[in-house]
Amino acid sequence: MRVLGIETTCDETAAALLDGRGRVLSNVVHSQIPLHRKYKGVVPELASRAHCAKIADVVAEAMSRAGVSGLKKPFDAVAYANGPGLPGALLVGRTAAGVIARLYGVPEVPVNHLEGHLLSCELSDGAPRPLKFPLLALIASGGHTELWLVKGYGRYRALGRTRDDAAGEAFDKVAKLLGLDYPGGPAVEKCARDGAAQAVAFPRPLLPGTDEFSFSGLKTAVSYKLQGGKHLRKEDVCAAFQAAVVETLVSKTMDAAVRHKVRQIAVGGGVAANTALRQALEAAAAGRGMGVRFVERKFCTDNGAMLALAALRKLGGKALPRPARVNPELKIRSWAGAA
Repeated sequence: MRVLGIETTCDETAAALLDGRGRVLSNVVHSQIPLHRKYKGVVPELASRAHCAKIADVVAEAMSRAGVSGLKKPFDAVAYANGPGLPGALLVGRTAAGVIARLYGVPEVPVNHLEGHLLSCELSDGAPRPLKFPLLALIASGGHTELWLVKGYGRYRALGRTRDDAAGEAFDKVAKLLGLDYPGGPAVEKCARDGAAQAVAFPRPLLPGTDEFSFSGLKTAVSYKLQGGKHLRKEDVCAAFQAAVVETLVSKTMDAAVRHKVRQIAVGGGVAANTALRQALEAAAAGRGMGVRFVERKFCTDNGAMLALAALRKLGGKALPRPARVNPELKIRSWAGAA
């Protein structure tokens, strides 16, 4: 069994093939960073048009790298993200998956994008490393910051999400305020290495009594600080801002893990690549006898492999009936309760 995963939720056009054991046969990602860099952020219309232009080439490349291009039945199902994401970008992926599914006579499997980020923690160069349940999941990316209680595959309960800016979005906006490169996460992290976090004071938006997040006020605090302190070093501002975000994410994640009595934490999404977050959360978890699974850095950003793996987990290793034998209007619901 093989599954093709197609990802187009934001600014990566991606496709991947996994075998029935969840091993990555190919993983192709076309990034739109050069397209959006001059705007210091993703422009939805440009993203959708770029997906249209690249999706066919990306899927063909994924099939070629997996060595299935010449097969009559190169895969048994096509997975695609049915949300959350940019509406136009999602439409491109859904349409592509539908056309490919009908072309090869295989079923479509819609997958929640955030479920993909969670299960990306299982991906590796070899066979996937299954997660141990129950666990507390932190999903932190450019568009989302959420805490989930996970009791098993498909058994998810959203505890809290951001009320405004996501953590990754805050990194991008602060980088723009400081005149740093895009995307902002890696730029701020790099700049922070030469800074002193204690040199600038920023608030910690902890929202006591909730599992929710809010990073808009922190971003505004950076803006005000820059307006009133032209003597400030960018390196110090980056270090202090990063420390505030990391402390907030770690504090709320640990509080939720303790309250729900779980011993495992999984962290997915682009912000999971941040070294300061990894070190701080690993130290905090170790202090309470908990384990932490971070997604491998190569799978942190949006990719097709995470969607294909989510589809495999949903299918339980078994292919769905071919479309000719089922109602063409059949909709396979996403498992993610946070959808």
